[in-house]
Amino acid sequence: MSDPRDNVQQEFLSEAQELVEALSRDLLLLDEAHHRNERIDPALVNEIFRSVHTLKGIAGMFGYKHVGVVAHALEDLLDDLRLGRTLVEPHLLDVLFDSVERFQQLLALEDPQSPEEEAGVQEYIAAIRAIGTESAKEEGDPLDQYAIEPAVLSVLTEYEEHRLRACIRQGLRLYRLRAAFDLTAIDDSIETLRAVASDDAEIITYLPSMEGGNEDTIELVVLLASGAPKEQLEAHFEGRYGTIEAIEERTHLPTLPPRPTSIPSTGASMETQAEEDSGQASLQSVANSVRVDIRKLDHLMNVVGELALVRSAVNRIVDQFKGDATYRQSLTDLDRIGRGFERQLAELRTGILDVRMVPLGQVFNKLARIVRQAAREHDKQVRLVVTGANTEVDKLIVEKLTDPLMHLVRNAIDHGIEPGDARIRAAKPAEGTLALNAYHKGSNVVIEVEDDGGGMNALQLQEAAVSRGLLNADAGLELSRQEMLDLVFLPGLSTRSEVTDLSGRGVGMDVVKTNILRMGGVISIESEQGSGTKITVTLPITLAIIRALIVTVASRTFALPITVVREAIPYIPEEVRTIEGREVITLRGETLAICDLARLFGFRGSSREEGRFVVVGSMGNRELGFVVDGLVGQDDVIIKALGKSLASVRGFAGATDLGDRKVALVLDAPALFTEHFDGPEAGWAMETHP
Repeated sequence: MSDPRDNVQQEFLSEAQELVEALSRDLLLLDEAHHRNERIDPALVNEIFRSVHTLKGIAGMFGYKHVGVVAHALEDLLDDLRLGRTLVEPHLLDVLFDSVERFQQLLALEDPQSPEEEAGVQEYIAAIRAIGTESAKEEGDPLDQYAIEPAVLSVLTEYEEHRLRACIRQGLRLYRLRAAFDLTAIDDSIETLRAVASDDAEIITYLPSMEGGNEDTIELVVLLASGAPKEQLEAHFEGRYGTIEAIEERTHLPTLPPRPTSIPSTGASMETQAEEDSGQASLQSVANSVRVDIRKLDHLMNVVGELALVRSAVNRIVDQFKGDATYRQSLTDLDRIGRGFERQLAELRTGILDVRMVPLGQVFNKLARIVRQAAREHDKQVRLVVTGANTEVDKLIVEKLTDPLMHLVRNAIDHGIEPGDARIRAAKPAEGTLALNAYHKGSNVVIEVEDDGGGMNALQLQEAAVSRGLLNADAGLELSRQEMLDLVFLPGLSTRSEVTDLSGRGVGMDVVKTNILRMGGVISIESEQGSGTKITVTLPITLAIIRALIVTVASRTFALPITVVREAIPYIPEEVRTIEGREVITLRGETLAICDLARLFGFRGSSREEGRFVVVGSMGNRELGFVVDGLVGQDDVIIKALGKSLASVRGFAGATDLGDRKVALVLDAPALFTEHFDGPEAGWAMETHP
């Protein structure tokens, strides 16, 4: 039985990670607005403040001292930012982005109060405080444009007064909206008003009017700032809330009575009220979701697999008694029950898979920080374009994708996108573009990393491979351009003469390919010199359960993922010919390379030639025919790991139970493709395979 304390800590870590990811997303929006010279949305700054404030609170509760200390220092800085005492500028953004990495490191510590981290934490806090509280350079008080009575200012919070000044300084006009609200639904009504106003105006504050309303209603004066014309605001508010009037410069704002504590406000006072009410609010569940350990979902998927075996066993028994009139009615009932069971099992399997799915945006948000950091480090202008962030894949795949995609993004910035002056000389915009695109394709997900940089020099890759002893000189002369580009995935290959922080060490792309292959995927590359490079990663949507084609090879049973299978055709020995040492056949006028699995695995006594099949597989832009002895059929299989002792065996993704005490090895199609096209087909001995 699991320790409840461990469960509580995992709950904290999950919530803390969600807060850090939300902080990262909001910082990217803030950075984008600053980069485009756009008005900074105060609601965005408040959201960033709230994420850090909440993280500080829960970190203190669970003993994550370093996280709490860093969050507290950031909270002070963000408070200065939202009150206008500190400006949004590059150095401040750098410090805020560093906090995301810092929080992730501190949350990953085994000892959350590790004394070894104290020096690094204090150094970072010093960097936060070094920014100081530089005031915005202002000439005069913008409130002097209006004859605002001191009594009016006295009822504004510090944050509201700051926003009032900021809006006037930005050239926005002030408006007064008089609106009456039903006392029984005032909270919902104000939230609705806030949503309506967000398109055209900023609400500075809500204040009671001198009239005050009656027993059932309360009348408020809502102070607005907007750059929209009065006619547009009237269309939004009048008739629905009440009258709206523009406040002209030098106009006296009326003295207002003190604000009752029951009237919600914006800015800092909202934070105070939220903290006071937090005890009561925490007793209520306001979310429609729960966090589930992925291991529990794996267990449920295994149970589904066992149920599928039960279904198969029942079907076999039913088949044995078919044709016997004695059991006709019972068999009919069993068949009807079996079909219902099949439907429910399919719904259960689909439901579990849906729960495992998460959007790729989780990875793309992390990559956006990498792009910003790498571009600044190398003094390059890079614009990131993301499409398909809502494309969903298995949670385990998302976790494993981060490092490979990070390598691809870093390589695109370092190797691909040129410095601004070089791009201008090449008649390109000074700002380079890096695009991340994701979409579903059948049972796979496709992720594209594309840049508009200098592209790859195929001949230079070939020369580098030969000079480093990774490729025979004669063999290099016979390579096609695509094969030359694929050399970039060779271990130790680099065309850089100097080593940089990002690349040039000859590591990275081979690691990327290895990791993608381990996930059952494939990677391909397209590049035009001077135009840019596109790297395409194709992966299964889930690793939990797959549809497979069951085949036999030398009396052994194997499963081949159906996602790579295009078709199956009869194997005709007379049509086989050899080109450059590899066997091929002609399929509809095109040359198709084939791989005899019996020969590859070294099975003895497998000399059968008649009645065999070629299963045509397709991955990325490559096709390969697998020669097998027989086709058994299709089935849904759950892949189980081979274990540590067999983890290094090449060509197999795992094993699966087919029922009736039959176990089949699941073929690792990407590894077979790679072995056939990129490595020597030396043969993989499998004499001990049962």
